[in-house]
Amino acid sequence: MKKITAIIKPFKLEDVREELSKVGVKGITVTEVKGFGRQKGHTELYRGAEYVIDFLPKVKLEAVVSDSQLDECVEAITAAARTGKIGDGKIFIEAVDRVIRIRTGEENDQAL
Repeated sequence: MKKITAIIKPFKLEDVREELSKVGVKGITVTEVKGFGRQKGHTELYRGAEYVIDFLPKVKLEAVVSDSQLDECVEAITAAARTGKIGDGKIFIEAVDRVIRIRTGEENDQAL
């Protein structure tokens, strides 16, 4: 099993959710986060004063999938989240040793 963590632009969340549902992902966890990468924030004007926004709003989504679903899920996220502009985000993949569904005690693939 693998844990996929994707940092994406907030307005792309619904597109990514739909694509993951199509490939069989049964659940995701979403967190609103702030951060910066190469984009380095941007400058805005408010009431005549210019100020710099260093940390941009992003969405972090996490999903644990079986090894056989991994490539399909990564492709779905990449296709749905891509705008072609700087700041589209990143995908991180980690190994998951064990998953337990608290309600039933099911483990690993059955718990997904």
